[in-house]
Amino acid sequence: MRKFFGTDGIRGKVGSGKMTPELALKLGWAAGRVLSRSGTKKVIIGKDTRISGYLFESALEAGLSAAGLNVMLMGPMPTPAVAYLTRTFRAEAGVVISASHNPYYDNGIKFFSTDGSKLDDEIELAIEAELEKPMECVESHLLGKVSRIDDAAGRYIEYCKGNFPADQTLEGLKIVVDCAHGATYHIAPSVFKELGADVIAIGVKPNGININDKVGATSMGAICEAVLEHQADLGIALDGDGDRIMMVDRHGNVVDGDQILYILACEAQARGALTGGVVGTQMSNLGLELALKERSVPFARSKVGDRYVMELLKEKGWRIGGENSGHILDLDHGTTGDGIVAGILVLAAMQRQGKPFEAMLDGLTMFPQVLVNVRFEGQDDPLLHAEVIAAKEKAEAQLGETGRVLLRKSGTEPLLRVMVEGADEAEVTSLANMIADTVKRVRA
Repeated sequence: MRKFFGTDGIRGKVGSGKMTPELALKLGWAAGRVLSRSGTKKVIIGKDTRISGYLFESALEAGLSAAGLNVMLMGPMPTPAVAYLTRTFRAEAGVVISASHNPYYDNGIKFFSTDGSKLDDEIELAIEAELEKPMECVESHLLGKVSRIDDAAGRYIEYCKGNFPADQTLEGLKIVVDCAHGATYHIAPSVFKELGADVIAIGVKPNGININDKVGATSMGAICEAVLEHQADLGIALDGDGDRIMMVDRHGNVVDGDQILYILACEAQARGALTGGVVGTQMSNLGLELALKERSVPFARSKVGDRYVMELLKEKGWRIGGENSGHILDLDHGTTGDGIVAGILVLAAMQRQGKPFEAMLDGLTMFPQVLVNVRFEGQDDPLLHAEVIAAKEKAEAQLGETGRVLLRKSGTEPLLRVMVEGADEAEVTSLANMIADTVKRVRA
């Protein structure tokens, strides 16, 4: 059983629970103790634009140094950039200080291994074991040193551009790029501009407390309006740490992760480059599964969370997978979800096929899917309550074989997610609200 690590590192409200300066200090030390047992004794730290990033950066730096590891600071950089530079610098690990799509008052800490992938469970458990021990400090001559990677942004920009075909250009395309006032604010606009696009950038003025605030991949209103206002060909919305992408067509319609997976799978199949099939999650739209089946593309579902998508991809030997929330994995182009690179791959497919963005979705009919989040506190599990079970069973009986009901607890927030999917939007909405109201009532 894990005491500290969740599905995506450690995350919570700053100053309470797990996210305190004291824990960050000891976490740096504990991670250093585990990670310094072999290798280069280098650790890279990146962060998003939250005001609390300074606090946790300093605490982690001190803890890692006390364990004898050298620290290389990147400043504000996207999560996938940390994964990439961890590989290129041959570091022991990469550390990201970010709560991704959460509000500014939350923060989190997650780790990448030397190959740029999420830490294995046994390593996280080893770090947790060290956290239970009294903190010690190595001898002074063994303390780690701290330096800064001054050209981190430039290195990552060139890496992103390298995923776009050298014989293609984005000239003639007008794109709105929404950086959520987050870690991609000084990266994403430059990438697409340097590839030739006319870029309108929004969400690029972080002040420490406006990350994900009415902008970005979890709040699509601003980019939809901007695409229509500027008569852009499409929009690309990233989340606070840059590992998610959502898109918008020229008519202001939102295109989610499932639809992006469809585009990438069809493009890979057309080029004869599709290995096996596609991995989605329990939340993936039934329409995606049926559309891929029509193209004879196998489809498998993992538990929700990009680490579980990755596990299933590795198990099956497939290369493309992701979540409808916008985590897209293409293992031919990276080791973790990368919103900028996913956007580049979609644009490359558009240019190769000579189609407008919305035409890339021909053949895919999405089922109405309603997601209602219900906040809950305490130790009691609402999924085990008899009334909630009965409400779920009632909805499933009404939908029959033409729909799905999924209830799951978030791995990063105290939320129960109620998802209902079916052919009739009014029916789906009614059933989702019925189940959510039941959860609220039993939690009152």
